[in-house]
Amino acid sequence: MAKFTRTVSRRGVLASSATVVGMAVAGCMSDDENGSSQNSESESGSGNGSGGGSTEETYEVGYGNHQTTVSASAFPDELRIYAVQTGWSNWDAVMENFENEYGVPLYDAQGSSGEALTDARSNAGNPTHSAFNGGYSFALEAMNDGLTTDYKPANWDVVPDELKTDNGHVVSTRQMTTAVAYRSDVYEERGLDAPETWEDLKHPDIAQDLAFTPPHTANGLASALSVNRAYGGSMTNLDPVIEYHEEIADHGADIRRNIEGDVTSGEISTVVEYDYSGLNMKYNMDEIDEEQLEVAILTGPNGEEGAMNVPYGFGLLEGAPNPEAAKLFMDYVLSLEGQELFFDAFVRPIRADELEQPEEFPDQSDYDAAEFALDQEELVANQESIQQELTDRTPLPGAQ
Repeated sequence: MAKFTRTVSRRGVLASSATVVGMAVAGCMSDDENGSSQNSESESGSGNGSGGGSTEETYEVGYGNHQTTVSASAFPDELRIYAVQTGWSNWDAVMENFENEYGVPLYDAQGSSGEALTDARSNAGNPTHSAFNGGYSFALEAMNDGLTTDYKPANWDVVPDELKTDNGHVVSTRQMTTAVAYRSDVYEERGLDAPETWEDLKHPDIAQDLAFTPPHTANGLASALSVNRAYGGSMTNLDPVIEYHEEIADHGADIRRNIEGDVTSGEISTVVEYDYSGLNMKYNMDEIDEEQLEVAILTGPNGEEGAMNVPYGFGLLEGAPNPEAAKLFMDYVLSLEGQELFFDAFVRPIRADELEQPEEFPDQSDYDAAEFALDQEELVANQESIQQELTDRTPLPGAQ
């Protein structure tokens, strides 16, 4: 049985005593009877994948009626999947492990969910990537635009029904929750208490170097909708978040992209993004000591829900190149081995209930008090207008 080599993060070292569960992965016997990838070889097969591989190597992929055999001879020298990129969601470890097993390197597809969707639309007649990956609502938009096709990867059945489409076009792989990461050393210097509610971030000594991410990204949209929810707004009423932005803009808050470097350097002391982003900075980045950074899940001023849960997922693109390798990659991401790689960077995988959650996450009671989820179909129906309104109305610099 093929075995994957795991890249060990700082969290992986800290929690090395954690149980490594099930070796049922793509390239091994399936997690269930309906199939994870199986590897077949002729007598001369080597057992290792190779880009543009040998005809002796085949893999059983898919779930249910989508089970099929793919051959390594059809694999490309490079596989392109939107927003599978180094520096985000531990994709670099996933990419490395997939290449080690199958010999297929992945293109470092830097870009946000919104940028990926724009590119997929512009190349609909001649796709440049094999699958769409990004925020679940963005993947649903791609499906509604006719950009995706049906493929149910192995372990489809263990994904919650509300986080996959019945037609097999979109399936969730991981999820994140809106959170605040803050420089605890800077807060101590300024005599500031740890933030507990969104109201706390209005303090002038916090707002002076507070940053949100752009509303056209999945995390920026979730951040805005989290504040909006905390102050009584809805998808059709964004006045609460705009009023909130007006208050903090007066003290210097802004909107930025790729802000981890600004946090670790001390240029900004507080950033609104995802629990993943803050925890990854705290435990997996050498540029900052763990005790200098904390992560908080915030409620509204009176305990209202204020932390949006955001699923991420992918779908196979219609008429795209290299569907065989893309199917194998999609299977790998939903295997227990692939799923655990997300946990190594503090991304909660969709199969989290089958794995041991890192103890470094905020207390579950914080999530229980603040977390909420939106109906993804309703979000898709309103997403474009929400993003446009946020961009047009926010007074925070950097929204464009």
